Amino acid sequence: MASLSYWIGMMGITAFAVTAVLVLAPRGIDLFSAVVLGIITAVGGGTIRDLILDVPVFWSLDLNYLWVAIGASLITFYADALLTRRAIFRLMLYLDGLGAALFAIQTVDKCWRLNFGLPLVPVILGIVTAIGGGLLRDVLAGRPTLFMTRELYATPVLIGCTLYVMLLAWVPNQESIGALACIALIFALRAATIHWNLSVPNWLMTKPRAG
Repeated sequence: MASLSYWIGMMGITAFAVTAVLVLAPRGIDLFSAVVLGIITAVGGGTIRDLILDVPVFWSLDLNYLWVAIGASLITFYADALLTRRAIFRLMLYLDGLGAALFAIQTVDKCWRLNFGLPLVPVILGIVTAIGGGLLRDVLAGRPTLFMTRELYATPVLIGCTLYVMLLAWVPNQESIGALACIALIFALRAATIHWNLSVPNWLMTKPRAG
């Protein structure tokens, strides 16, 4: 699972770096800002995770993570002209869902290997890591965060992380298959949310009040 986890992380880095550039592309953004925001978004969630776990931050041990983030940001910056604004927004949402799925499951696996706060903390930290990079991206871009909308954003991650923890406890010898299945589940749920515009039901929402 160690090598699989590495490539899961690399794919997550790529997905989140691309979303960062796509978010600001319609407004007009210079190359340097695109790369900086791409790096922050790509490594933000994982950095928060490693600081909480009190382990060396992953990208400080392997600079390839940073190079991948830079490369993905550059490619997206120059490919932006090929996409319409609507296509950019939809692509950003799907890639954000993919990145969240990848980082969530990678984090659960890392917590499990470190025996960190089992069984609850891996789920919580998986959610934090999955949404952390996107939160930083949206705040720095000055746009409403996906986490604060009515969309089912964190719920698919919660379901996938919980299922993966159960699989690690019950069938530890099938962790690679379990990881891929849970990544697919999270992304499928998130994709369904985007495609059908699913949202949190009213009875789970507070009512906004004036003043």
